[in-house]
Amino acid sequence: MLIEKIDHIGIAVRDLEERLALWQATLGAKARKIEVLENRGVRISHLEFPQSPTVELIAPLNDQTAVAKFLAERGEGIHHFCVKVKNIESAMAELKKKGIRFVQDTPQKGGDGSLVVFIHPRSLGGVMIELKEAGDERTDKI
Repeated sequence: MLIEKIDHIGIAVRDLEERLALWQATLGAKARKIEVLENRGVRISHLEFPQSPTVELIAPLNDQTAVAKFLAERGEGIHHFCVKVKNIESAMAELKKKGIRFVQDTPQKGGDGSLVVFIHPRSLGGVMIELKEAGDERTDKI
């Protein structure tokens, strides 16, 4: 099977620390460390819930990033959902054969040493999907 599981739901936010505090205080979520992903122009943190996918809060590093443009057009809210795959390159090849388009041509470095790539929202009815190959399940491909 191509998809192993839903990994996380990505939510675009303007102020990462403020939203982390709100989610923790309101819903009792446990926050992971904040990571800066310079290559993607974002800061992220995952919120953990028992026996569930995580919620990834995503804040732009500047006004020129894709997430900043998303926030300007749509405001805060669901940005994407992420599915875990065993091998990102083979998953991309299989999906390309089915006519799926990607935002990037090659996987990029994601959080926790993972590799990620985004399916273009036009390929799946307006929903952006992130494919993720976990860093602990791959040899060094970055």
